Amino acid sequence: MPEESPLISIIIPTLEEEKLIAKTLAALEFSSSHEIIVSDGGSRDRTVALARPLADRVLVHAGPSRQTIAQGRNAGAAIASGEFLVFLDADCTVQNPELFFREAVRQFRENEKLVALAARLRVSPEKETFGDKVVFSATNAITRFRNNVWQKGDAPGGEFQMVRATAFQSSGGYREDLVTCEDRDFFARLARIGRVRSDSRLTVFHTGRRGHAVGWPRLILIFLANTISFRLRGKSYSKEWEPIR
Repeated sequence: MPEESPLISIIIPTLEEEKLIAKTLAALEFSSSHEIIVSDGGSRDRTVALARPLADRVLVHAGPSRQTIAQGRNAGAAIASGEFLVFLDADCTVQNPELFFREAVRQFRENEKLVALAARLRVSPEKETFGDKVVFSATNAITRFRNNVWQKGDAPGGEFQMVRATAFQSSGGYREDLVTCEDRDFFARLARIGRVRSDSRLTVFHTGRRGHAVGWPRLILIFLANTISFRLRGKSYSKEWEPIR
């Protein structure tokens, strides 16, 4: 752990991520002061063993019930000491973390009312399909409108979210009872505290594995069912979010 409090705490929730976690962590090399926290949900594969040499801290959930991703993120945030908290999924990367985080921090520094930042999501070029391009072009556009114009707060997904630590604490963090839509709920509550933004110049790449495994038509219907249920009842439609590995 760094001797001084880091500028950025990167929190990565994991569950059975042995295929990707070493690559994800190794790609997070940049000079700005930061710490990496892996918050594991109780993996039974080699995720934890692979993460320990590459992360500053590794938490392992040991409860009797399966941990939601919101619980994993909150657990990581509880031990973070950075001024800014970055929540990054285990299958996500940025091409140049040095420039990426320098630009992200600059935006917070120049706008004291900014409490949270979302990035443009894109499937990694070597895996990207036409369906991926259509889905994420629409998703990113809707999120930019809701954040930057309407100012209601929204997230294209939980793949990447950056927030001031003080705002995270004021908001109460992620709702742990939500198995999905927890990212959208989080940004909506942050928008009541200050400004939230989506920046299309900041791109986060991910595998698109859920859309590829389930199929976009079916997954879009699941997303719609969860969104409608969340908007009308404050609860997600899905009772459990199955891992896709």
